[in-house]
Amino acid sequence: MHTFVLDRVGVIAGSTPLLVDIDVTLRGGRCTAVVGPSGTGKTTLLRLLNRLAEPSSGRILLDDAPITGLDVLELRRRVGLVPQRSVLLSDVVVDEVRVGRADLPIPQVHALLARVGLPESFADRRCAELSGGEAQRVCLARALAVEPDVLLLDEPTSALDAAAVTIIADLVRGHVDAGGSVVLVSHDHSFVRTVADDVLLLDDKRLIPDDQADRKS
Repeated sequence: MHTFVLDRVGVIAGSTPLLVDIDVTLRGGRCTAVVGPSGTGKTTLLRLLNRLAEPSSGRILLDDAPITGLDVLELRRRVGLVPQRSVLLSDVVVDEVRVGRADLPIPQVHALLARVGLPESFADRRCAELSGGEAQRVCLARALAVEPDVLLLDEPTSALDAAAVTIIADLVRGHVDAGGSVVLVSHDHSFVRTVADDVLLLDDKRLIPDDQADRKS
């Protein structure tokens, strides 16, 4: 069920180790939060899971299959990454939501916008006019449009107000309750306590269970 296994995974940038001997299972059907100080490689870890970055050593498996043996485009449809810094590819929001599904009917575009807390009228908005938080949510709607098994969320609440954070928390739990998986990076401890089933601490280049974190059981 969409389970990742990282087997002695390491990442070296130049001559600098970012991650060392990461051994962890990210269980499917759960929300796993990765926490820790800035600059420790949390975003790199997310990017490894859909091959936007490659490990220098070790291997990564999805449902017992090495991800290097999977078609990379299919992998990225199954494992959708929503970055902290939104990258919009279209002029108008409706086209942005449809980037991965050009034939998506308008009612489904409206439904996806509603899921991320945006009104139907946003479908006709120009992407260049969106605030940071609005763009972040449009990127999330775009990722959801291809119905991924796994959502990778990098600081999903960083540009949102409290009401929008609640909407995203409900969306995360809804995705998990429907059988999907979520792996997220966040410095928002309240959000992590609300949504995460498992909390992992990335520090000193290694990933360990965060026994001091509050967990949702």
